[in-house]
This record gives sequence, C-alpha cells and structure tokens, in this order.
Amino acid sequence: MSITLKALSALLTYPTAELTQAAGEIREALDKDKRIPASVRDQLHKLLNELASNDLYDLQERYVLLFDRTRSLSLHLFEHVHGEGRDRGQAMIDLKSQYEAAGLQMSANELPDFLPLFLEYLATQPAQDACDTLGQPAHIFAAIAERLRKRHSTYEAAFRALIALSAAKPKDNEIAALLQFPDPDADDLAALDAIWEDEPVNFGPGSGDGCKDNLIARVRGGMRPAPDMPQRPRH
Repeated sequence: MSITLKALSALLTYPTAELTQAAGEIREALDKDKRIPASVRDQLHKLLNELASNDLYDLQERYVLLFDRTRSLSLHLFEHVHGEGRDRGQAMIDLKSQYEAAGLQMSANELPDFLPLFLEYLATQPAQDACDTLGQPAHIFAAIAERLRKRHSTYEAAFRALIALSAAKPKDNEIAALLQFPDPDADDLAALDAIWEDEPVNFGPGSGDGCKDNLIARVRGGMRPAPDMPQRPRH
C-alpha cells in the first residue's frame, strides 16, 4: 500500500525529467497492487506512456492548465471543502501538525492539503488507516475524475485508482453536489477569473467545520517506514 501511494503521489506532481525517467518504476509499483482494477491499471499505463514519451514542455503545460489554472480540478483538497473560508487556515495547521507528528517534513513553499503531499503522508501510515482516510475525500476524487473524463485526460486514471483504494466509496449525492459548480475550460480566461474571484467557494454538502474535523480526525495512526520509491519531484 505504501509503495502504491508513493507512486500515485509522484504521478500527480508537476512533470520533471526525473519523473518521466521514473515512469517505468512507477508502472511496476502500480501493477503489483491488485486492489486497483485492471481497467484502471490500463488507463494508468496510458498516462505513464505519455509521461515517458511526450515532450516535457507539453507535459508541464498540460499539468498547469489542468491543476493550477482550473479551480474545479485543484489538487489542494481544502479548496473543495473550505474554498477561501476562514476555517481553511486552521484546517491547514491541524493537518501540518499530523504530518510533523509522523516525521514528514514540508518545504517552505508547500501547503499541507496538496494531494501529492497528503498521499506521501498516508504512505507512512498502516494500510487500513490509509484506506480509511482516503475514503474521507473520495467524493472529491470522484468529481475530479469525472471532470477529467469529460476532458479526455489520462490523469483521470490516478483519481480512479485512489477511489479504488479508499475504504469508503463516494456517495452519489456528494459527487453531484461538487459537480454542480462551474467547471470552465482552462482557455476561458474570463470564466476562470470569475471563479477564482468567488468568495468563498464551499464545495460539497456539510462543508463547514464538520468536514474539516472529520477529515483531520481520520488522519491518525502510527508511523510505519515505507519502502523506497523515487523522491517526489518539487516544483
């Protein structure tokens, strides 16, 4: 489980030369985890093939357009829970404390709700605890996967894999609540600006303190050393 989470963490980071060179190793790690359905593994292969063979600049541009420019695809989990609400700051502090307690050190430019960092943390936890915790934002993964499917993006596979690993499966009504929010094309700058100016954006049912407390409460468990995987690229 820990290797799978490290592999998915790496897969969802900003593409670098180091990441593209590690594509084969990431594929091998993901293929060993039979909890990921064969159909999803096939989709992951397509994503990894793109990372290994496409022009690095094109890969980086695609990543920025998807995950940095488009708010509805944000890899910052609390963006979908708190938006820019005041609860988000305390949620960040609480989650950072959990990382530090597990011995995971963050760089100065990282936010604790960044999904690849969250997965790296879960890789230090017992497998069942990690699966239970993944179930908390599973509806977020499902909504992002659906938006990526509509864009014909191979990154959809990474989120389908996270759902497969989650102990609790997302509920249809929670997914629908997220999908009702605007999801403009990354090239529609006016629409994107309007979305980022909304204050706050509270995605999903029960997106107040209860969501934060529920998520943070599940991010628990003792530290367990994980086998080595390629280091998560920084950007």
